[in-house]
Amino acid sequence: MDKIISFNVKCPNCHRSLMDHEHPLHDLPSIKLNIEIASHRGVIRLCSIYGCYDHEADIQIPEREIARFHCPHCNKQLIAQEICSACDAPMVPFLLDIGGRVSICSRSGCKKHYVAFEDIADAINKFYKEYGYH
Repeated sequence: MDKIISFNVKCPNCHRSLMDHEHPLHDLPSIKLNIEIASHRGVIRLCSIYGCYDHEADIQIPEREIARFHCPHCNKQLIAQEICSACDAPMVPFLLDIGGRVSICSRSGCKKHYVAFEDIADAINKFYKEYGYH
């Protein structure tokens, strides 16, 4: 059986968890964010499984549109200095509970994302403990 990797993330501004245990996707907590596209605002829940692009939103998200994501706790925009190397949209950063960060592209339909660790040895140890790899 293949193991899945699900990340727990938090806001890079207020450091509060973005995990929504009340609204799971694929039987795991989703990542809850406020979303804004043009003048429309709503809530989006992203799948927390690495490599899964499933989501649920209460507003329409047109293909190729750039969205602005905000923390549901502090309401600050989540935006990185980095620009997507695939489509030139701003990247959206999250802090990982195991240390480091994951960033996703803000353009609807773009699948560019990456994970970066500050201390790779510490992150691998935590990863192995959490997912039971030996």
